[in-house]
Amino acid sequence: MVSAGSDVRVVVGVGASGGVGADELLALISAALEEARLPLSAIAQLATVEARLDEPGLVAAARSLAVPLVGHPAAALAEVAVPHPSTAVLAATGTASVAEAAALLGGRRLVLPKRKSARATVALGAAVEPDLRHHGDAEVRTPGLVDLAVNVRTGTPPGWLRERLAASLADLAAYPEQGAARAAVAARHGRPVTEVLLTSGAAEAFVLLARTLRPRHAVVVHPQFTEPEAALRDAGVEVRRVLLSPADGFRLRPGAVPEEADLVVIGNPTNPTSVLHPVGSLAALARPGRTLVVDEAFMDTVPGEPESLAGMRELPGHVVVLRSLTKTWGLAGLRIGYVLGPADLIAGLARAQPLWPVSTPALTAAELCSTPAALAEAERAARTTAAHRAHLLGGLAALPAVRVHGEPAASFVLIELPGATEVRARLRDGGFAVRRGDTFPGLGPDWLRIAVRDPETTDRFLAALATVLPAVRNRT
Repeated sequence: MVSAGSDVRVVVGVGASGGVGADELLALISAALEEARLPLSAIAQLATVEARLDEPGLVAAARSLAVPLVGHPAAALAEVAVPHPSTAVLAATGTASVAEAAALLGGRRLVLPKRKSARATVALGAAVEPDLRHHGDAEVRTPGLVDLAVNVRTGTPPGWLRERLAASLADLAAYPEQGAARAAVAARHGRPVTEVLLTSGAAEAFVLLARTLRPRHAVVVHPQFTEPEAALRDAGVEVRRVLLSPADGFRLRPGAVPEEADLVVIGNPTNPTSVLHPVGSLAALARPGRTLVVDEAFMDTVPGEPESLAGMRELPGHVVVLRSLTKTWGLAGLRIGYVLGPADLIAGLARAQPLWPVSTPALTAAELCSTPAALAEAERAARTTAAHRAHLLGGLAALPAVRVHGEPAASFVLIELPGATEVRARLRDGGFAVRRGDTFPGLGPDWLRIAVRDPETTDRFLAALATVLPAVRNRT
């Protein structure tokens, strides 16, 4: 069992007959939580088979608990080994236990096996809490490794940008002045200057939002970059997670986010899944009384940026878009990013910043990287990245143990493979650093993130991976 004081996030797997009532479900769930010594507040989501998503009792129970109701395809549930299989359930649904399979698929380990009432079955699954402060740079602190863990484009910053940044050092005696940089960013996105906030990297923006907003029902859509949730928790905000499913290609489904959420954070394209959500799906999350935060740190790695919300100013509620110059331009050490949003919210975030938060060289970068010439260069880089990503995916497809879920669209690829922890260690021994996936909520020890590199580097990595996999498979 898990003590009530543990920081555990529970997935309630539910198998239900047609016509089951919400009261029966809620009573069964409450009894299961009491048996596991867990509070109602520990529930992160209800999960069931996709065919039951519209069952009124299930929908009402999820609404009463203020958590999302997630449906998994029957085929995905059938792949999950359950401790208490039922031949009758298998015949009816195609899986040996909907409740236990759904709990395990969402939670990774079973906290409580299935418990039954007249028309329903529930099981409790829980995920081990990941290290939200672990980032890819931790993988490459050992000298000499080929870096496939950090998603910064290699060979950057370009020479012309380095020269201009070096020239800006002559102005360090003066306090930074943001006017030209803000105007350039505003013009780049077709927005007024009052709707632009320059920040010390996109990470500062998450801290500012956490400290400025006072959400009652904050939701972070995972798997995604962990810093937004960490910043919210540091600010004392209770965060609920919506976990997207690999069985569904990590796609955002309508209704996944609870209606009462007044703050929603999602990445697009999402780190680490590399999935690019349609602009219509994201716009559908905007509504009066809600702040929708879209992390577009990797949007400039997508040719044409077709799914960006950066220029959409008429959506209801507060829609906030975060951008970074780190990835395409190789400026992680300079710390420069920006926020786009309604003028009143931008003004509130600015008041939470210290004086002169962005350095003169960083302001120079923001201005220069927003010019038409720079945008054209970024577009060419995005197209090159897309070709290099296709090469990587082709090589991964030739390795039977490796699975890629969804359609990668950014400068990295997420893979699932058994024994990934040992694979990662053996790759390091062979000179390659990749990003562990178990620090992202919704993933686990069988996931790795790989940065897209040039075909020659990719081929050397694929050869090393092909050598490592048989040895790990034999051990596991």
